[in-house]
Amino acid sequence: MLETIGNTPLVKLNRITADIPATVFIKMETFNPGNSIKDRMALKMLEDAEKRGDIRPGGTIIECTSGNTGMGLALAAVIKGYRCIFTTTDKQSKEKVDILKAFGAEVIVCPTNVEPEDPRSYYSVAERLSKEIPNSYWCNQYDNLSNRQAHYETTGPEIWQQTDGKITHLVVGVGTGGTISGTGRYLKEQNPNIKVWGIDTYGSVFKKYKETGIFDPKEIYPYITEGIGEDILPKNVDFDVIDLFEKVTDKDGALMARRLAREEGMFLGYSAGSAVAGLLQLKDQLQPSDVVVIAIHDHGSRYVGKIYNDDWMRERGFLDTELKVKDLVTQKREKSFIAVQRHETVKQVFNLMKMHEISQLPVMDNGNIIGAINESTVLSYLLENPLNHAERAVETIMGEPFPMVREDLPISQLSKYFGRKIPAVIAQDTAGSFHILTQYDVIQSM
Repeated sequence: MLETIGNTPLVKLNRITADIPATVFIKMETFNPGNSIKDRMALKMLEDAEKRGDIRPGGTIIECTSGNTGMGLALAAVIKGYRCIFTTTDKQSKEKVDILKAFGAEVIVCPTNVEPEDPRSYYSVAERLSKEIPNSYWCNQYDNLSNRQAHYETTGPEIWQQTDGKITHLVVGVGTGGTISGTGRYLKEQNPNIKVWGIDTYGSVFKKYKETGIFDPKEIYPYITEGIGEDILPKNVDFDVIDLFEKVTDKDGALMARRLAREEGMFLGYSAGSAVAGLLQLKDQLQPSDVVVIAIHDHGSRYVGKIYNDDWMRERGFLDTELKVKDLVTQKREKSFIAVQRHETVKQVFNLMKMHEISQLPVMDNGNIIGAINESTVLSYLLENPLNHAERAVETIMGEPFPMVREDLPISQLSKYFGRKIPAVIAQDTAGSFHILTQYDVIQSM
């Protein structure tokens, strides 16, 4: 299992980045056995500790973790025969804790809203346990430089090779700093013109410290985003490698993660949403010839009870209390807009309905919707005209066009449009594309 870590693919973003003047790839770290980029550094920290004699067979691995590093260490511990004790914070998702326990780890949940020096903090508890338990090793991913060395040795070379040296920008959410610092240092050694952008969150100290050199405690306050941002300055963060930091709100990161699932088919974690949202905020600094690689941290399965849960999102004000037409469009599995031209025959329309298993179709003329046809009308016509009906143009039997509705219309107001003679409505998105919505689509969303 440990030999499957690394060599993860680059996958191009298409829809979300359509307005960005650059080519954007995701370094799909969910392909690691622990579904996280942290598998790389977890194994490196442990094997370096073994080489130094810091932990012996049968020993105990101790770590303070938001979940992903713990997962990598737990995986390695299963193979190598170690016991694991992890400290984490009470803001981390239940899924992360349950996954660690599934691999046999012991998990201690500590309060988030305490100072790092507080004996209750997850840093302090991990340090204390490492002193109390014989033959134990506290990995301390924040200050253990094996963390960033792992990415210097693996992640950086992989990205350089996969882009044929054409990468111009590296974008990474910054927590311990190991990924961005190790990967960024390798890439800048190959091409010093590569830009390295760190994604931060509000409530974290990184951005102001980079810009001013001042560690400002006033910047620190609780935030919901997991895996990025800090209230300390880990030794793994190499501020000389990072060109800038961009802050992303908790809400924008969560919403973008959901968009990645629905628009790109990528089921990724909270910080991945923050990284892509941060890139969109910086899009004016990109050129058409740029090649951007976003190194993401983990898999969406860690967050099914949080950002992928509508109730959780609404409780925090991240989702409107009522779905709108644009939400129905996003949720539709089949987004293609199927229509017929006015001159097409009834036979062609009948065959199209059978092929796609649909009950209604808009009728078009030169890009404009001029009418509508439904299966009841087609069937009635065929039964009443059994002879010589096949070549008749659909415009001769079509009805009125389906109503057009705004994207921001609440779905509760759609009821006034639907009726026995109006089985569907048409919505047009900001890109100008048409979408047909039926009563079935509304039922599915509820």
